[in-house]
Amino acid sequence: MHYISTRGGMQPLPFSDTILMGLAPDGGLALPEHYPQIGREQLDAWRGLSYAELAFEVIRLFATDIPEADLKDIVSRTYTAEVYGSAEITPVKRLKDGLVILELSNGPTLAFKDMAMQFLGNLFEYVLAKKGEELNIVGATSGDTGSAAEYAMRGKAGINVFMLSPDGLMSPFQRAQMYSLQDENIHNIAIKGMFDDCQDIVKAVQNDHAFKARHKVGTVNSINWARVVAQVVYYFKGYFNATASNDEQVSFCVPSGNFGNVCAGHIARQMGLPVERLIVATNENDVLDEFFRTGVYRPRGTANTWVTSSPSMDISKASNFERFVFDLVGRDAAKVRELWAKVDSGEGFDLSAQLAATREQFGFASGKSTHADRLATIRQVDREDGVVVDTHTADGIKVARDVRRPGETVVCLETALPAKFADTIREALDRDPPRPAGFDGIENLPQRVTVFDADAAAVKDFIEAALA
Repeated sequence: MHYISTRGGMQPLPFSDTILMGLAPDGGLALPEHYPQIGREQLDAWRGLSYAELAFEVIRLFATDIPEADLKDIVSRTYTAEVYGSAEITPVKRLKDGLVILELSNGPTLAFKDMAMQFLGNLFEYVLAKKGEELNIVGATSGDTGSAAEYAMRGKAGINVFMLSPDGLMSPFQRAQMYSLQDENIHNIAIKGMFDDCQDIVKAVQNDHAFKARHKVGTVNSINWARVVAQVVYYFKGYFNATASNDEQVSFCVPSGNFGNVCAGHIARQMGLPVERLIVATNENDVLDEFFRTGVYRPRGTANTWVTSSPSMDISKASNFERFVFDLVGRDAAKVRELWAKVDSGEGFDLSAQLAATREQFGFASGKSTHADRLATIRQVDREDGVVVDTHTADGIKVARDVRRPGETVVCLETALPAKFADTIREALDRDPPRPAGFDGIENLPQRVTVFDADAAAVKDFIEAALA
C-alpha cells in the first residue's frame, strides 16, 4: 500500500514515511492509492475478535511496510485493559430510546483521542528507532488532542512535543491536563486567538520546508494519516458491538469540528462496513452542517468563530475535510488544489452538484446543536437513563434524535467524559460530574505554558531555541 497527496504533488510513499511527515510537501494530505475492500467473509471472521486483534487486522491493510509480527506487538501493547480500564476497550451502552453510545473515552486523558494517540506514540517510537531518527511534533489542539498527544509521547525516546492551544478557551480541566505536565520533552504554547489560528501556525511551520527538514518536524493532529487509520478500527468494533449479525446496517453520529473522527468513518464505509449513514453533528460553529445541507463550504475567520460550551468543536476550518473532498470530486488533485486556493484566500467553494450526485455513495447527513440544546440533552439523558454525558456527546445525541429515521440504528460516538466540562455539567444538573480516580485536584497542580500572539515566526523561534 502506497500513499499519495490530495493535491497530487507527491510521489507515492510507504506508510512509515507518510506518518512522519505531517502535511505532504505540496501542502496536501496523505491518502492511500485505494481503500482496501472488506467482504462478508472478512466481516464474519472479524466479528469475534478482541479490540487488539481487530486493530491488527485493520491496520495491517494500510501499514504493509511494517512486519506483521512487529505491528502485532505494537497494537497488543497499545490496546490493553490496563490502559483503557476494561478488556472491552470500547464498550457500548444503550439508551432507552434505542440510541447506542460507543464509549471511546476510557483512556488516560478521558477523550476519544486516546484511541489513536496511544497507538501513535508506540508507532512513532518503533519507526524512529528503525530509522535512527528523531521527531519534533508540532501540533494544535482545541481541547483534547493536546493532552492525548502529550500523555502518549511523554518520555518517548527521540520525540519532543510542541503543542499549540487557544489561550484561555479550553476548559480548566483540559488546560490542567496539558499544562501541568513537567516532562522535559513536552512544550505547551498558548496562542492569543482561536483554534484556527493555532492550526494556521502549524500549517505555516509544516509548509516552511527548510525549517521542517532542519528540525525533523512532524505532527500528531488528525492530518497525520496513522491517527485516522487507528480511528477506523473503532467503527468496525462499534458496528460489531451494536449489531447481532453482519446482515444489519447501522448509522454513526459523530460530533465534529476538524472532520478527523468522521473521516475515519467515511473510510470504513468506503472499505465496505455496512454503514447506512454518517451523521455529522456540529455546535454553533456549523460550517460542516452548512456544507452537508447546501454543498457550500464557507470557512470563517476567528472573528466569526464562536466560543461555546463544546469547545473542542470551536473550529471553522476543518483540516481533514480535504480528504473527503478529494473523494467527492473523483480524486481529482487539480480540482482540490483549485478549491483550497479559494479556501486560503477566504472564499470557500460550492460543490452542491457533486454532493447531490453522490448522496447515496457517501451517505452523509448533518445537524446542529446549541448551548440550550446541550443543556436539555444532558438533563434528559441523566433523567431518563441515569447517564451523564459530556457537552460534545450531547451535541451528537441531540442531532441523532433530530435526524434519525424510523427503524434506523444510530451509534453516537462518545468524545469525552463529562469531568472535562464540569462548569456546563453543573449548569445543566446542578451538581458536579463524576470524576475518575486519580484526577482530583488536577486544576491546582503547577502549570507550565508560554503565551504568544498568533505569530508563526515567534513560534518557530521558540521551537528553535528549545531544540538548541
